[in-house]
Formats: sequence, C-alpha cells, structure tokens
Amino acid sequence: MRQVTVTVNGRTYRLSCGDDEEERLQRLADYVAGKVDELAGEFGQVGEERLLLMAALLIGDELFDARESRATLDAGEPGDTRALAGVDAEA
Repeated sequence: MRQVTVTVNGRTYRLSCGDDEEERLQRLADYVAGKVDELAGEFGQVGEERLLLMAALLIGDELFDARESRATLDAGEPGDTRALAGVDAEA
C-alpha cells in the first residue's frame, strides 16, 4: 500500500492506494479539488461538507452524461457517425 497526501479546500488528507496508483489518485484528487474551488468561488465558503457534496453531485452528473452519450453511440448502427456530428476530428 502506498500513501498520497492531497489537499482539498485548504484541508490536507492522507489517502492509501495500491502500488502504482499514486499518480491516478493524485489526478482524481486534483480534479475534485478543482470542482470544490470553483464552487467555493461561486458560493463562498458554505461549509466543507456542503462543498464536497456539491462537487460529488457535479461529478456524478458528468458521469451520467458520459454514460448516456456512450449508450447513444453504442446504440447506433456500425459505421453510423450521426451521433458524432459536430465532434472535432482533431479533438
């Protein structure tokens, strides 16, 4: 087991993870911290628990949107690129 120290909303947390998972855990924590920072900037310091809940809900919403998009793509016929209309080929 490895340990990673992350900071979210000015508070430091020490988390355990599997071997070779430190970088991914740090990236995930940085993403969550970014969401919390955005929310704190918009709503102020409304409490750590509330900010973390709001961030979790936003990230969950992103996940649901991604799953729905994936389901739409998977439901298309092979070679059907209509669901990709407007997607930049270089992205």
